[in-house]
Amino acid sequence: MRKPVALRLSAALGTLALAAATGMVLSMPTASAAGAGATGFATQNGGTTGGAGGTTVRVTTGTQIHQALCGRASSSTPIVIQVEGTVTVGNTAKVSGGSCNTTAGVIELKGVSNVTLVGVGGGAVFDQIGIHLRQASNIIVQNVTVQNVKKSGSPTSNGGDAIGMESDVHNVWVDHATLTASGGESAGYDALFDMKADTRYVTLSYSVLRNSGRGGLVGSGDSDLGNGPVTFHHNRYENIDSRTPLLRGATAHIYNNYYVGLNESGINPRAGGKARVDNNYFKNSKDVLGTFYTDLPGYWQVSGNVFDNVTWTQPGEENNPAGPNPTSNTTVSIPYSYSLDAASCVPSIVTATAGADTGLKVSDGDCVATTPTATATANPTPTATPTATSTPAGVNLSLAAAASADGSSKASGTSYGNVRDGDTGTYWSPSGSTGSLSIKWGSATAISKVTLREAPGAIGNIGSWRVLNGDTGAVLTSGSGAGAISFASTSLKKVTFEITGSSATPKVAEFETYA
Repeated sequence: MRKPVALRLSAALGTLALAAATGMVLSMPTASAAGAGATGFATQNGGTTGGAGGTTVRVTTGTQIHQALCGRASSSTPIVIQVEGTVTVGNTAKVSGGSCNTTAGVIELKGVSNVTLVGVGGGAVFDQIGIHLRQASNIIVQNVTVQNVKKSGSPTSNGGDAIGMESDVHNVWVDHATLTASGGESAGYDALFDMKADTRYVTLSYSVLRNSGRGGLVGSGDSDLGNGPVTFHHNRYENIDSRTPLLRGATAHIYNNYYVGLNESGINPRAGGKARVDNNYFKNSKDVLGTFYTDLPGYWQVSGNVFDNVTWTQPGEENNPAGPNPTSNTTVSIPYSYSLDAASCVPSIVTATAGADTGLKVSDGDCVATTPTATATANPTPTATPTATSTPAGVNLSLAAAASADGSSKASGTSYGNVRDGDTGTYWSPSGSTGSLSIKWGSATAISKVTLREAPGAIGNIGSWRVLNGDTGAVLTSGSGAGAISFASTSLKKVTFEITGSSATPKVAEFETYA
């Protein structure tokens, strides 16, 4: 028996007429609340930029959130949805449209991509209503409070999860959120942050999870093993019974978190799950790391953690605590760069930075809270601003004999090879309004510039885009509009131009690459 927890919470929207009728504000404010970019595993697999480069919409109700999502030109048209006020089940109706289909009583991001949902102004509170992601990608949720979401009682929402992700969800960054309940399962609540059914490349950072029976899981059962990897850093878990998180077969990087009052168990890798646990601070807690409630073992790599008044139970058939002297029993490699704060300062730095309405402050990697320079603005300045498409100095490496081209799809009558034939009269188009195009070589080639030339009659059709290292999926730069694009020199075998938004069918005549 679990003990109850002590008591404790469009890029074109269609038309301006729609905005006026629903009370939404379609505008370009000076800046959104979004700060520095994604971190952790959300930076991999192509990166996570949310709605950067898209229209900004300001809303005050859940129905307006759904209208913003469904009023876009397509389900992938970038959008930044700024939320101010209290969202409830009562002001969240079902909305359907050409670009999405939602459900009443839950904030649903289903079958969509390239969305930022961010609290602004006096703050955004999702009161007794959860946020549900399903078949969604490139999503940012930032600076919001989600409280007291129930699976039983009244009202119910999202299966009792504050934030839940399932069924082919990838590249999600949840940052500076406050996720709270007022009890455990017996009081009608489920979890605060759940990932299952093929949820991948997620980061939870600078957030507070408090007063719940369950922090969250990665994998809904011992056969749901296709999730992760996930990063958890600079979060505060407080008064939680268990699952901080539970990892079923998944890999997690868990660093610089502050755990206080874990009542029954904490980080729980099982069924082959792996956790890299670096420089965390555990206080006044029990069994903070190990495999619990199963005989299917999990694994951990530990370094630099502080265990302050932590108690450990004896091993048993379904109980394998890592303590009282935790040592590593696996290794977990991390593909991205990160800075570790010393564990001794984690309580102070996390207290100063984590949660909604804290000014999006982050650690500078040396235990000092700083406010990052905003990168996601209503009129974002691209990392690389396209310039006039005059020919750059140097050799167009796309024309080399060893080069070739491919992509995500091609419209009838177009060809990948048309973008490297030196002829602007031929072109490639994706089969839809967005898609990706790559130049590749047989051996590593250093490039620092690309030029995208649109076909005659299609100038200006390309909207938002990302340039990716096709070998690793890392985002080299992002912006909007075709032209000449520069970035740090990178040695790679494949470079990808991903179109994430367009005003009409994109037509790329030439994809030039330069050292």
